[in-house]
Amino acid sequence: MIPLHKFNNLPRILKLRKAASLIRNAEHRLIVTGLLSLEEVEYFCSMAEILAEDCKLKAITLETLKRAQSSFTSIIKENEKGEYRRILNNLHHVLLLETGKTQADWDFIESSGALDSSKRQPFPGMQVYLEDIRSPFNVGSMFRAAESFGVEKIWLSPLCADPRHKRAERTAMGCVDIMLWEQLKLEPFSMEEFRGPVFALETGGIPLSDFHFPPKGVLIAGSEELGVSPAALAAADASLGRVSIPVRGAKGSLNVSVAFGIVIQAWSESLCVLYHTEAQSSQSSHRNSR
Repeated sequence: MIPLHKFNNLPRILKLRKAASLIRNAEHRLIVTGLLSLEEVEYFCSMAEILAEDCKLKAITLETLKRAQSSFTSIIKENEKGEYRRILNNLHHVLLLETGKTQADWDFIESSGALDSSKRQPFPGMQVYLEDIRSPFNVGSMFRAAESFGVEKIWLSPLCADPRHKRAERTAMGCVDIMLWEQLKLEPFSMEEFRGPVFALETGGIPLSDFHFPPKGVLIAGSEELGVSPAALAAADASLGRVSIPVRGAKGSLNVSVAFGIVIQAWSESLCVLYHTEAQSSQSSHRNSR
């Protein structure tokens, strides 16, 4: 790390950028190793003190620096680890704002690590078809929601963003590695897997609260710009139809990954109720047969 006397003599913006970079690197080391030395804590305590002398800082930045300095001092005196990461993370973000740079979502430091696929509890037959989802962020977010709410398998149209794109993988946070998924090259509605119930997430359909989700089926979510294609809508209309999320805002629509998460959670909840009811019925029948 740069000596503090040299750091203090840097031009203002360069000093802020250097501090943000050092703090970000420290946060990353903390994630990887789980440790920060007391020497580093002392260094950042002194750095915070130097930065707090800047009279041009925003009030929120100054407050964050003072809180960090107080926390670092407490850690040093007690010779124990505190909530290091939150302190460093908050400092990093306010210093970036001071330089006029905002955080991009691909810059976030995540620490979830590899996921244990054995802990997955998918619902058999709960599948989704992502049709022409262009954004890697949306694909990654939809993978994460699908894994969280028990989707068994994800199908992707040929024009979907690649789930292995670095930004998709970053947003999915390990879910691409443990989800069952497949990129399609053929018209999906001619495949055996799509001859069961299908329904589309699209405007003008049955309100979410009134929609009857199937025990097994395929949910279709379409392009950010164009929605679900006519062919896919025809397949859905010939099966279970369309499900819509009522909105009350001026925009009148939601980001596709947000809407997808809402509908997947509702489907998952309906399956939880179904499985619980079936389990109770089975237990009752077993008792009555004895």
